[in-house]
Parts: sequence; structure tokens; C-alpha cells
Amino acid sequence: MKCPEHIVKLMHDYLDGNTGPHEEKRLKEHLRQCSACAVHFHELTKTVAFIQYASHVPSPPDFTARVMANLPKEKKIVRVQRWLQSHPFLTAVSLFILLTMGSLFTAWNGEEQFSVSTHENVIIRGHTVIVPKGKTVKGDIVVRNGSIKIEGKVDGNVTVIHGEKYLASAGQVTGEIEEINQVFEWIWYNIKERLKDAMKSFE
Repeated sequence: MKCPEHIVKLMHDYLDGNTGPHEEKRLKEHLRQCSACAVHFHELTKTVAFIQYASHVPSPPDFTARVMANLPKEKKIVRVQRWLQSHPFLTAVSLFILLTMGSLFTAWNGEEQFSVSTHENVIIRGHTVIVPKGKTVKGDIVVRNGSIKIEGKVDGNVTVIHGEKYLASAGQVTGEIEEINQVFEWIWYNIKERLKDAMKSFE
């Protein structure tokens, strides 16, 4: 026989100490008449007594450490996935840097064509860019896979990638002069350029 729900609730309320004299009387009368409910109430009473007893039993000092040590080890991939889900911004930045470095490394190894960023007031002889004496180049000059010889003036920065720079005694550069002949210098240079472009787009 299944115990009525309102009687079961009354049992729980009684064991929790949430019943008044009227509810207690009603419960006891029902338990005298219903053997199934009496058995169920007896089991509940034993469970509550056990829990109350167990709450006073102290656990060994290393109990928590032993339980944690016996738990199955978490797989590394699960830890990585959780970290990635917890840090979406850092994940996106890391992925961007990884892809950028990969593409730049490929470009470094594959780009062998000579180029210069400007042709104004410069002379090109083979793979050498010459800023003649008495001439001024306004703006930055980037020379790839070649060299630059500065006899005049560059009003900006000079960057030589896979090449060399020659600054004559009369030559003048108002900005920075940079030679990039290592792959990591190349990657750092491109990251700086991309950051500059990104900052310009926000202006």
C-alpha cells in the first residue's frame, strides 16, 4: 500500500520539528491504523538517527586528501578545454598570434622578390636603392631583398629586409634605421606594422 503524499509530508515535517500538537495527533492516529505508513515512518526515524549520530563522528585529518588522491586523474585535454572556455579573450589572442607567426614565417621563407616602398627621389640600380645627394625622400622607405645607399636625406624611417644599408657621410635619416635579417625580427616588425594599422582604423 502506497502512503498518501500528505501523510509522508507530515512525517517529514514531524521529524524536522515543524509540526504542532494537532498535526502530531493526526499523524499518530494514522500510523496506528496504517501499517505501511508505520513501517515507512520507522525507516525514516532510523535514517534520521543514523545521520545525527554520523554527524558527530570525526573524520581522519587526511580524509579529504585521500579522497582527492583516489579520484580518477583528469585528462590533460579536458583541462585545456576548460581553460580555453574560461578565457575566451586570451584564447582568441593566442590563436591570432599563432596564425600570424605561422603566416609570417612562411612569407619570410618564400618572399625573395626585390621591392621598394617608394620611387620618388630615388634611383634603383639592380637591387640597390640610392637616395642621391641633394634629394629628400619624404616618408618611410622599406626595401625588401635589396640594399639602400643614402647620400641625400630621408624624412622618415628606413627599413631594410633581407639586405643592407649604407649611410654616406653626407646622408641623413630623421627617423629610425632598421635592418631585418632574422626571422624573429621579421615577425616582430610585421606585428608592429599590423598593430599600427589597427590603431589607425580606430582613429
